[in-house]
Amino acid sequence: MVSFAIVLAAVSYISQAIAAPSYVAHPERTAAVKEVFQHAWDGYYTYAFPNDTLRPISESYENDRNGWGASAVDALSTALVMGNQEVVDQILEFIPTINFDLTAPGREAVSVFETTIRYLGGLLSAYDLLTGPLSEYGQGHEAVKALLDQATHLADILSDSFDTPSGIPRNTLFVTPSGTRPSDDETNGIATIGTLILEWTRLSDLTGDPKYHELVQKAEDYLLSPLNPELGEPFPGLIGTNLNVTDGLFVDSSGGWNGGTDSFYEYLIKMYLYDSEKYKFYLERWITAIDSSIEYLTSHPTSRPDITFLAAYRGANDLNFVSTHLACFDGGNFILGGLTLDRKDYIEYGLELVNGCHETYLATETQIGPEVFRWQDSKLPPNASNNQPPPAEWADFYEDAGFWIQWSSYVLRPEVIESYYYAYRATGDTTYQDWAWDAFVAINATTRAGVGYSSVSDVNAPGGGEKTDFQESFFFAEVLKYSYLIQAEEAPWQVSADHDNRFVYNTEAHPLRAKGNPI
Repeated sequence: MVSFAIVLAAVSYISQAIAAPSYVAHPERTAAVKEVFQHAWDGYYTYAFPNDTLRPISESYENDRNGWGASAVDALSTALVMGNQEVVDQILEFIPTINFDLTAPGREAVSVFETTIRYLGGLLSAYDLLTGPLSEYGQGHEAVKALLDQATHLADILSDSFDTPSGIPRNTLFVTPSGTRPSDDETNGIATIGTLILEWTRLSDLTGDPKYHELVQKAEDYLLSPLNPELGEPFPGLIGTNLNVTDGLFVDSSGGWNGGTDSFYEYLIKMYLYDSEKYKFYLERWITAIDSSIEYLTSHPTSRPDITFLAAYRGANDLNFVSTHLACFDGGNFILGGLTLDRKDYIEYGLELVNGCHETYLATETQIGPEVFRWQDSKLPPNASNNQPPPAEWADFYEDAGFWIQWSSYVLRPEVIESYYYAYRATGDTTYQDWAWDAFVAINATTRAGVGYSSVSDVNAPGGGEKTDFQESFFFAEVLKYSYLIQAEEAPWQVSADHDNRFVYNTEAHPLRAKGNPI
């Protein structure tokens, strides 16, 4: 394995100082985003609170995230950065009342991953903001302390999922009136294992109790140093998807930057940002994964060689030319790492990925990108078994767009706007603000329905096709936060291009205070 000293020497050799850009705030745009947030919140608060998710058309609710008020917890950090005192007060009054020992009827199966990124991340982020740069919004609230108390209690409950022979958690934990018990799942995935490290480590640092960090670090070590790399690491730094929770061995060689693997890679660079002294090995692994992604996964469609996508893989010799809206965070992650390392090559490659995902928005009827899309790679033979042309009904679309749609829904996902945000913070180029505004306008026009916002069935149909009556909690946490931040004025929680990041965003866009960085 290449030593970290050699990696740093290489970085030093090719890096160049990146001048901090200047930024432009757009008050009329931030006001529009705030209006959408308020409309979505009013619908939720009136018809769904304190349950998890609003059904805006039927004016009802769904307890899809344990029945602990997922939308309220997810909305809190966004309400804070927007300065919405009324909503902050409503949520802070609710936080101490959440009973994490019980779930909604019929919802005993709890996802450790989803609960960590939404609830634990949301509680810790609000605590960091309210004990830091936004303390004025928590004055007089007993609930500020309750944020940390509730996060600690929740982590204590979730800790039972780590009771396996390897220490790798089972992602499903049953929370019942008689106690908790992990599922009998034999495997867990790298995203649902590797996307716990930031939140649980932050909890240890805030409480002074190392046990939370120790649990997730033991599990993470199986991903950082695979025990069976001949199967589990088909490319340097790029690993398989699933591990056996008994022995910690990888059971497959499939992976990439799509759902199920994505946020493991995202958190490698973010842990280094969180604590650059402690997590240097995470940086090394991120660099290795990035370099392999560029070398082995870069793909250009036959009809649009100007577009860059990242392929998925089913082993080292079988690329899969498919990507997702979820994967469109990748450009932003490359850019964030490039800023961190003063690597202009990483930033420029990330901007290529951002442009590719922008093209998926430009090509559809609604100007919103689809859930899943495919293309034909320009390097491989067109008759290769893994490189077939588009179906006949998509041929003309593919010729113009450079991709065809495999799954046409839009479920209020944030990843494209998220990458626009990082592109703007790295460059100061207002083009990315305009792209984010165009996406926000399209999302508002297409998904506003009933008393809130609804996922839609077909981004390439007029009006988005069918409204599927579901307002995801991450619409508050991510779509509206990134739409706001990219147009907003400077603030301590904004991503910095000059190595002065005071906060690190978890994968649900909750800003957590970087360790040792003053507010």
